[in-house]
Amino acid sequence: MTQSIAARLDANAAAAGDAVWLTSPDTGDTVSWAEAAARSREIACQIDTLGLADGAPVAVAAQNSLWSTLCFTGITAGGYLATPLNLVAGARVMSYVIEHSGARVILCTDDQRQLIDEALASVDRDVAIIRLDPDHGPEWPDGPAPATTPRATPDADSAGLLMYTSGTTGNPKGVVLSHANLMAAGMNIVDGHGIGRDDTGMCVLPIYHINGLCVTVMGTLMSGGGLVMPYRFSVRAFWQQVRESHVSWFSAVPTLFAYLLNDDTPPQIDRSRLRFSRSASAPLSPEIHRRFEDRFGIPIIETMGLTETGAQILSNPMPPGTRKIGSPGVAVGNEIIIGDEAQRQVARGVTGEILVRGANVMQGYLSQPEETASTITADGWLRTGDLGHMDEDGFVFVTGRIKELIIKGGENIAPREVDEVLLEHDTILEAAAFAVPCEQYGQRVEACIRFKPDRAADEATLLAHCVARLGKFKAPERIHTLDDLPKGPSGKVQRLKLFGLIYDES
Repeated sequence: MTQSIAARLDANAAAAGDAVWLTSPDTGDTVSWAEAAARSREIACQIDTLGLADGAPVAVAAQNSLWSTLCFTGITAGGYLATPLNLVAGARVMSYVIEHSGARVILCTDDQRQLIDEALASVDRDVAIIRLDPDHGPEWPDGPAPATTPRATPDADSAGLLMYTSGTTGNPKGVVLSHANLMAAGMNIVDGHGIGRDDTGMCVLPIYHINGLCVTVMGTLMSGGGLVMPYRFSVRAFWQQVRESHVSWFSAVPTLFAYLLNDDTPPQIDRSRLRFSRSASAPLSPEIHRRFEDRFGIPIIETMGLTETGAQILSNPMPPGTRKIGSPGVAVGNEIIIGDEAQRQVARGVTGEILVRGANVMQGYLSQPEETASTITADGWLRTGDLGHMDEDGFVFVTGRIKELIIKGGENIAPREVDEVLLEHDTILEAAAFAVPCEQYGQRVEACIRFKPDRAADEATLLAHCVARLGKFKAPERIHTLDDLPKGPSGKVQRLKLFGLIYDES
């Protein structure tokens, strides 16, 4: 494996310089491997003129585009720390991230300028904003002429990415991933899904989130295949973009699969080209999984990943291998065990914490050594915070987050079990169960739902459905209807916000 992202770009350019890596379905523009390598060097050399220290963070506030992708490769090519800013985090969190990261330069598109200005109002240092045109690239300030080669040459252990987790409580943590971590993460996608140079992926998730960045950008960088990069996900345009751009695979989240499933427009799908889709970032409902495959004839490969591991740690096998619906699969490219409270491996079928070890595991949390030490054990196991068990075939079944577990009368109730029963009802598009304090049991179960368009059911009907499937003890006592459920940038429902949303505003 090459030693850095820039070296990998150069290797792809040497092997197939004229082959297209990036395609914009919105503009029709393309970027070849040779062009990507050259433009990345140019960006690195321009950053060198700004007077930043070696390895300094350079932030990016931009929606998906060819140039936001090239800014990532360019920042890392110069040995700087690419720091994508979460555009849905809000000004307060954005301000914290800018302050905590130490970023003194932000590449920013016009669409995000107001948000960045609001965030910088409470940052206690000067931060330069460089306009980023998503179609033409950064507009660099007047200054010394850039060199033709970057000042620094990053290696495998150089920090390449600083990405902040979208935590449900408290301030987000800054995850530091090295070039080696990022390339190992990309290879996990290549090996897990059998992706080659002839494949073309499509990125419909924001690359300021680990799924969009490591799965599609790093996955295609390591495979040498193509990557279609629309500005954003569009239900109306999705299938047309897939067909016209000859897409062979895409990565999405359960919410997007639900949107596609509930769109009545009959799509034209070239099934000889579109080999598979993959789901990650949140548990995929077995009901949605089966309905999507039945309707569109495209397999969904359910997976699991974390920001701290550069995305994927588990994946179901590719067809014709045996997949297990309801499981994100088996270990690919790293080791997985289920651990007890002391992180000792438990027997198959026993529930515990999912632990992962491998070359993709982060260097640590920025400026948080205690948090890093409590997350990565002395033996190198990263504690995911997710509960689950492993079957005899090595498939992992996730039952929930440790912090989200509902403990009613001393009994553990996994919220996901309640979610899946609610999603079986033909009126419900999204569902999330959560804990509510209760004098009698300590906690009780309630849930929030979102109905499908033009569908509805009364609460009594839904409660009866849950009791019939779960029994009275596990069934929710109340079901609250919302226009939308709070989500992070990956599309994952932020379950721990639901109690405050319902009871702080009631």
